Amino acid sequence: MDEIGLEEVKKRAVGGVLALTSRTFLLQIISFLTTFLLTIFLAPSVFGVFFVVSAVISFLGYFSDIGLAAALIQKREAVTEDDLKTTFTIQQVLVGAIVIIALLLSRQLSSFYNLDTAGLWLFRALVVSFFLSSLKTIPSILLERKLAFNKLVIPQILETNAFSLIVVVLAVKGFGLTSFTWAVLARGVIGLAAIYVLSPWKIGIGFSKTVAKRLLSFGLPFQANSILALIKDDLFTIFLGKVLPFNQIGYIGWAKKWAEFPLRLVMDNVIKVTFPAYARLQEKPEYLGKALDKSIFFLSFLILPLSVAFVFAIKPLVFFIPKYLKWEPALFSFYLFVIASIFAGLSTPLTNVLNAIGKIKITLYLMIVWTVLTWLLGPFLVFKLGFNGVAVSSAMIGLTVVIPVLMVKRFVRFHLVANIMPSLVASMILAVFFYLTLALTTKMTWLIFVLLMGSIIYLVSVYILTKGRIFEEAKTLWQNFRS
Repeated sequence: MDEIGLEEVKKRAVGGVLALTSRTFLLQIISFLTTFLLTIFLAPSVFGVFFVVSAVISFLGYFSDIGLAAALIQKREAVTEDDLKTTFTIQQVLVGAIVIIALLLSRQLSSFYNLDTAGLWLFRALVVSFFLSSLKTIPSILLERKLAFNKLVIPQILETNAFSLIVVVLAVKGFGLTSFTWAVLARGVIGLAAIYVLSPWKIGIGFSKTVAKRLLSFGLPFQANSILALIKDDLFTIFLGKVLPFNQIGYIGWAKKWAEFPLRLVMDNVIKVTFPAYARLQEKPEYLGKALDKSIFFLSFLILPLSVAFVFAIKPLVFFIPKYLKWEPALFSFYLFVIASIFAGLSTPLTNVLNAIGKIKITLYLMIVWTVLTWLLGPFLVFKLGFNGVAVSSAMIGLTVVIPVLMVKRFVRFHLVANIMPSLVASMILAVFFYLTLALTTKMTWLIFVLLMGSIIYLVSVYILTKGRIFEEAKTLWQNFRS
C-alpha cells in the first residue's frame, strides 16, 4: 500500500463507482438532448462526415499510448517523477509524430473521403483536440491512482456541457459542419484546463531507460490487448460491410447496442474504478478476493435484471414506438447479444483482476483466443445463417467465460457462484412474471406499470434470497460514499 491506505481504498472505490454512474446518467441525458436538437438543425450528411472523421482519430489513438498510462496505474510502488516524465515524454513523441503526419496528410485524407473545406478543418480541429487530450494523461493518472474519481468526472462534465452548448448554438445559427469544429476545440481546451486545476503537475521532459523498460513490460501487452480488440470488433465490422447489405449491418448494430446497454451503463463505470483499486490491493490477496466478490455481486445484481427487462420489453417497444417496426428482423440477434453481454459482464471483472495484479500476458492470450474465435466462427456462421450468425458466434464465444474464471482462481480466492446465484434466481422469477404479464400487452402504460412492478418483485426476491444482505451492502455503500 503506497499513496492511500486499505480503508481509504474501499471508501474511494465505492464513491468512485457511484460518482461515475450518477454522472453517466447526467451526461447521457445531455448527449441525448444535444443529438435530438442537432437532428433538427443539421442534415444527415453532416453527421456522417463527423462520425467518419472522428473514427479516423479514434483509430490513431490506439497507437498514441502503448499502454504506459495503464502501467502507471497498475504499478505496485508509488510513482516517481522519473516515471511520470518518462511516460509523458514517450507519449508526446508518439503523439507528436501522429499529429504531424495527420496534418501533413490532411488534404489527401480530405480528398479520399471527398470532404469539403469545412470537413478538412474539422479533421484538423480533431487532430489538435487529440494532442490536447494527450496532455491530460499524467494528471488523470495521478487522480486514478488516488481513486479520486469524484474529481476526475468534473472535466468530463465541463467538456460535455461546453461541446453541447457550442455545437447547438452554432448549428441553430447555420454554421453547419463548422459547428462541430469550434465545439471540438472548445472541449479540448476546457478539459485540459480543468484537469490541471484539479490535479496540478508541472510538465517535464525526461527519459529513464530503466523506467521505460519496466513500464513497457506491462504497457506493450496491455496495448496489444487494445489492438486485438480493434481487430476483433472494428475490423470485423468492416469485413461484414463487404459481405452483407448495409441494412443488415444496421440490424447487427442496433441489436448489439441495445443488448449491451446494461453493460455500458453499469460495468464500464465499475471497471474504470476497480482496475486502480485492485492494483492498490495486489499485495493483499485476501482483500482483493473480497473486493472481487463484491464487484461480481453488484454487477450481477444490476446487469441480470436489466438484461431480463430488456429481453421482455424490447418487442413491445418495437411495436409501440412510431417507425420502429423496421427493427423487428433484428430481435433474434438482440436476444443472443443479451446472452453474450451477460457473459461479458462476468469475464470482464476477472480479466480486470489479472491486469491489476500484473498478469497481463494471460489476458493477452485470452484476447488472442477470443479474436481467433471471432474470425473463425463469425464468417462461417454469417455465410450459413446470414446476419444473425454474428450474434450466434458472440453467444458461443461467451461460453468461454469459464477460462478466465479458472485463471483468476490460481491467484485470488473468490466465490463466483455464491455471489451470482441470488441475482440469477431473482432474475428467473422476474422473467416468469414478465412472461405472464407482457405476452398480450398492447399499451405503453401497461408496459411501464409491469416494469415497475417487476422492479419491486426483483428487489423483494433478492432481499429474501440474500437474507437481507443486499440492504446491508447498500447501507455500507452509502456510508462510504458520504464519507
